[in-house]
Order: sequence, then C-alpha cells, then structure tokens
Amino acid sequence: MKRGMKRGLTVFVSICVLAVVAYFTASKWAIHHETMTFYDATRNRPVAVDIAIRRDKEMQANAGMLTLPVAILNHGNTVKYTEYSFLANTFAARGYMAISIQHDLSTDAPLVTKVGEPYVGRLPVYQRGVANILFAISKMKSVQPHADYDHLTMVGHSNGGDIAMYFAKVHPDEVRRVVTLDNLRVPFITDGRFKILSFRSKDPRFKTDPGVVPDEQQCEESGITVVQTKYQHTEMSDRGPEDVKVDIQEQLDKFLDDKSKLAPVPTKVPNVPKPGPVALYAPAEN
Repeated sequence: MKRGMKRGLTVFVSICVLAVVAYFTASKWAIHHETMTFYDATRNRPVAVDIAIRRDKEMQANAGMLTLPVAILNHGNTVKYTEYSFLANTFAARGYMAISIQHDLSTDAPLVTKVGEPYVGRLPVYQRGVANILFAISKMKSVQPHADYDHLTMVGHSNGGDIAMYFAKVHPDEVRRVVTLDNLRVPFITDGRFKILSFRSKDPRFKTDPGVVPDEQQCEESGITVVQTKYQHTEMSDRGPEDVKVDIQEQLDKFLDDKSKLAPVPTKVPNVPKPGPVALYAPAEN
C-alpha cells in the first residue's frame, strides 16, 4: 500500500516537474509584444509602436548572432495599431521583428475625399505615414540595432495598405516585399523590384479605385499575387472572425516561404519605374 502510494506520488511529482519545464520552455520561446512611444519634436507628434518578436530570436539578435528581418505594419482608418496581432504574430513566428505603428491621432483631421486630387485627397495622409515610418525606424535602430532596416517588408490594411504601397513607391530601395489587405487608392508598383501580395475583399461598400490593381498579365510579369477572398473589408483585422484571420495567416506564411507555390513568380520586367494611373474616385465612407 505504502509502496503504491510512493510510486503514485513519484509519478505525480514527475508530471508536475514536466509541466513546469514545459511552461517555462513555452514562455521562454514565446512571442512577446512591447509597446513604446517616441516623440518627434520636429513635428510635435508622438509615434507609438508595438513590437512583436520571438524571445529566442531577440536573445540571439541581442547577442549579435543574427540580424532580424523587419516587417512594418500599418493600420486601417479608425483601427488601432495594436489590432493586427494576428499579422504581427505570423511575422514574429518566422523570426521577423514586426513593428506596428500608430499613424492617426485623435487631434488629426478626419479622412476626406476630394475627387480630382491625387489619391482623392489622401496624399498628405500617406506622406505623414511615411514620415512616421522613417521616424520610428530611426528610433528603433537604438532599441534594436541588430535588425535589417534597409530591406523592409511593408504591410497594411485599407488606408494602411495605401501607406505601405506609397512608402514602397517613394522608397523602393528600402523595400523587400509589400503585403496589403484591401488597399483602395494607391496603384500597385509594377516595376518588379519586389514581390507583392494583396488580399482583396468582396465588399460592395468598399470599392477599389480604377487602376489600383493591375490585370492578371501585369501581375504575373511584375511578381504580384492577388488573392480574391469572400471576406468583408472590415474583417481583415483582429476584429474579424477567427476563420478569416487563420486563412490570411496561412496564405501569408506561404508567401513568405520563397519555395511556396503561392510565392510570386520571378519578375519578367526590368527594374525601370513605370508610372501608374492615379486613383481619383472613392466612396466617402473610407
């Protein structure tokens, strides 16, 4: 009887030890998020960021053992920078340092639609977004010096996708990939310098402006993958259903794997900038 109890106690203790080890192992290697706010004195503007990174990759980078690839995440209008954790975690799981930037402040003027102006009047918003990205990167170089800030993966949803695409347009040499979730205004870059993945919604309330998404032949020639989904425009954030987020995560993960069939084919065009049309029409609600 005592022997059986002793054996049972030994098994119980062993299980507890294994559970504790598993817990700390999981915690040690888990992805963690950290938020911080930088202040841009030249623009009198705070720029908040959320950093997602795997703990093991962070420790290796801090030890100078590796250089972290960097993904910049840009939120949609009225959505917070912290509401794309499903994307940030996908990048972090692959060893990236994912930096989500808060572009909009409560003191900023609301988005407007001005037909006939570049990007329906959104150009100042995109330029502000580019300034936020460059400023955040300048500060992150001190926070994490062992990261590749010269070959960025730009990511964005809706208005954030337009910011990502516009950044790639004005700073093409600093971009490796672009991933957009239903950007509506800024035409895709078709000069073939980097791969592009874009998820498109099936939402009658949010219409993509003419000339934004290239035709199928141009996409193939330029290394662009367009994924037509059945999802609503506003579902492409943490607010969306779980099945939407999981599907986007899976396809994004394949895109990031250069050996995947989903990865765009090698570009067939030379690296010569090709001007695209400016989107002039937009529904007032976005």
